[in-house]
Amino acid sequence: MADRHSIDRLWETIEARRDADPETSWTARLLSLGPEKCAEKFGEEAIEAVIEAVKGDSEALAREGADVLYHFCIMLAARGVTLDDVMRELDRREGTSGLVEKASRGG
Repeated sequence: MADRHSIDRLWETIEARRDADPETSWTARLLSLGPEKCAEKFGEEAIEAVIEAVKGDSEALAREGADVLYHFCIMLAARGVTLDDVMRELDRREGTSGLVEKASRGG
């Protein structure tokens, strides 16, 4: 089973390939396209995951879920937001009702 360390390794790989040649690294290519394109690609992958969730294909959803996590990390990296930033926010929310947390944001 994958654990937090899997996502940490993914993040380390993204950071290591940030300055790689975009001709040889998909990560470098995505990052070279800028944050807007990275966000667009994340959105495309999220839609594909939603489609698989609706269809009920668990294996396909797992594959798309991996794509979503990868492209989410790319989107974060493109805007200079770290995985640690996201984890700190999750830690801040821990123990707080989702309804209470959402209401605190006006949503």
